[in-house]
Formats: sequence, C-alpha cells, structure tokens
Amino acid sequence: MSDVEVVLRSTRVITPEGTRAATVAVSAGKITAVLPYDASVESARVEDLGDDVLLPGLVDTHVHVNDPGRTEWEGFWTATRAAAAGGITTLVDMPLNSLPPTTTVENLRVKQRVAADKAHIDVGFWGGALPGNVKDLRPLHEAGVFGFKAFLSPSGVEEFPHLDQEQLAQSLAEIASFGGLLIVHAEDPHHLEAAPQQGGPKYADFLASRPRDAEDTAIAQLIAQARRLDARVHVLHLSSSDALPLIAEAKAEGVRVTVETCPHYLTLTAEEVPDGASEFKCCPPIRESANQDLLWQALADGTIDCVVTDHSPSTADLKTDDFATAWGGISGLQLSLAAVWTEARRRGHGLEDVVRWMSSRTAELVGLDGRKGAIEAGRDADFAVLAPDETFTVDPAALQHRNRVTAYAGKTLYGVVKSTWLRGERVVVDGEFTEPRGHLLTRTH
Repeated sequence: MSDVEVVLRSTRVITPEGTRAATVAVSAGKITAVLPYDASVESARVEDLGDDVLLPGLVDTHVHVNDPGRTEWEGFWTATRAAAAGGITTLVDMPLNSLPPTTTVENLRVKQRVAADKAHIDVGFWGGALPGNVKDLRPLHEAGVFGFKAFLSPSGVEEFPHLDQEQLAQSLAEIASFGGLLIVHAEDPHHLEAAPQQGGPKYADFLASRPRDAEDTAIAQLIAQARRLDARVHVLHLSSSDALPLIAEAKAEGVRVTVETCPHYLTLTAEEVPDGASEFKCCPPIRESANQDLLWQALADGTIDCVVTDHSPSTADLKTDDFATAWGGISGLQLSLAAVWTEARRRGHGLEDVVRWMSSRTAELVGLDGRKGAIEAGRDADFAVLAPDETFTVDPAALQHRNRVTAYAGKTLYGVVKSTWLRGERVVVDGEFTEPRGHLLTRTH
C-alpha cells in the first residue's frame, strides 16, 4: 500500500459492518482500504481523530439552491459552504426556484455553468416534469439528471406549474420507458382548495389550510399510477403520518415507491410554533407531536427510507408574519445532521441509523451508492468528522446560508462537525474553508 497518501484514524469509524476503531487509507481521492486501528501505513500522512466519529459524508438529495435567477435567495457558493459546514459532501439541486428552471437540456447547461466554479462539495441536478415538456424528459435523462421533480399542486412559482393526473400519467409513462425516477411533491390541489384559507399570523390556521388528507390522497394517486405503469416513484418531504399504512402496503406488494422526510418534521412540532413565526412555514407543514412520533417509528421500520433537508430559503423580507403569504421553506443545510442526531439520540437511535437515513440510502436513491454513502474500499473519500457529544446553540449569525433565517435559532443541538473531507481533502475544518473543490455529478458519472 505504498501509494496511500493519507490515513484517517479514529476509535469510532462508521462502516457498513458497524462502528469500530479503524484506520482508513486514502489514495487519489478514493478509499483504498479500511484497516485495523493500529495498522501502520508506510509514508502516508496520518490524521489522528482520537475519539471523534468518522462517518461518510452526507448525501442531501433535496436542496433548492436557486442559482441562477434568484441568487438573492441562495447560491451555489453559499449553499455548498453551508452544506460542507454541516458534514454534507454531496447535494442534488432541485429544478425550480432558479431561472431558468431545469426543464430542458439547455437550461441544465446554464445551471451547470453557473455551479462549476462555486461548488465547495459535489453537486448533481434533478430535472423537472412540467405540463408540455414530455419531449424534454429523455434528453434530460441522457444528459445526466438524476430524475425528475413534479408537483401535484401549485409549486409557488409561475414558471414551474403542477401536473394534473392525466399529465402525471403521461410524464410517468415516458420516464418509466427509460427506467427513470419521478420524485413528487404530493399534495392534492382539490383538498387544498377545499380547506379553510383564513390567512393571518396564527399557525393553527395555516396548519388547517394544508390538511393531511391532501397528502394522503395525492400519495394514493401516485402509488396507483406507479403500480399501473411499473414505474419508480419517490414521495418528497412526507409530513402526514396518516399516509404511512398505505405506503407500507404498497412497498409490501412490490410497488417501486420510496419515501423521504425532513429534519424539521422530525425535530419541530406544531405545538411549539409561535404565531407569526413564518420561519417555521413549509409545505406540507410541520404537524403535531403525535404525528412526529409516527414518522420516527416509520423511519425505524423502513417505511420511510431517508432524511433530506428540503433546504428552501428566501430573502428575509418574504418571511412575513402572515402564514398565507410568507414564503414556505425551511433553511436547514448546515444544521440537518445536528438536528436529526439530537432527536435520534433522545429516542434511542445511534449514529449508524443517522448515517443510513442521511447518507447510505440517499446515495442509493440517486444511484451514487457505488461512490458515496459508505466508508469502504472503492468509494469516494468523503467524510464528516463529528464530535457527537458536544453541543452548540444555534446562532443565525454563524450560518453560511445567504439569508440567515432559521427555525432552529436558539436551540441547543448535539453534534459538532469538526471537519469535512471531499475525495481525501479537507474542505472545511473548524469553520475555515478551502477554495471550491466540488465536482459536478451526472447520473452516469
């Protein structure tokens, strides 16, 4: 092993076989071996991490970077710094909230050019499925997008309209024809229209305007389409626990459906949201604590596959105290690992579980599981170094997000990211960043 450039040694390395003391050898950006703790590797630089935990870099498959077009909301430079500070080494960017949206190959190329020299971590892209762009789906797939995002209710931006059931069937049939993946914001517009729309600062009124049955109905319709077409679908940001039995039944009968939820659904509750505090607004909404308990149970039993941020920032002025008109989105890139770990440890889960939900399964979702998501030979040498028992109090001023609005302000969280590594090189250590080293990823890359 004379070609090894660096080894990372820790008493706690999270590997697919479990957590153990180990020495991880790295060469040319790849993990070449996971060795016994006391192994000696000739001529390699040794980074002794002591008792800090070495875990695979997180893979966040649901991020709105908004660049280009709405760069005052967020951008690749700031978003990828925030991600790196939180132990995330790969993100997949959503096709909307940027201008142009990623709905044609030409628009994808615009997005890639903008991201190329700004990415501190690796970045891939989702395409978009809109009314009338079925002809663009296969070319986007061949250009390397990881799948296609669709809304079943209004998206909040005019340039990304939602699909009705007939349009969903057309898009899904096309995507299934080339073995692609459709990821879906599943809320039924008819249920939303029928719900009371009072507006104003009361969170209870906003919660009533996005009822669980809107999610449940849309998910049932999506599963029915996936079953009929033998298509692969993924439910985005699940918040309604009422949909869990339907999802579990579909999985058991072999429907190709996977499901994600988000840190804010797992760590924040409707009961704690102050009136007028629209930093807590997202769609679907943060629900009650009893609902949250069932989401955790579904994570534990595998009904929910993974946890992603749905980082969806805006400028502070759009976060008004009227829940009806305020922008809906939670900024969570930098805090997702700590937020989930804090609640997971309280509920008796280990870091191995968190790694499975936030790295291994997300890498698998987008077909990067040969490269990302685990500490084993042959994978990219992407790591987060975590002090899991250290705490910090969230100070918005310390965030790398372009707009430092956060629902976690003032919360004390467990898990301090000491450093983040991308292909064997440190990209952030103790809050200090290198120049951007991220690569642009494609589905076949």
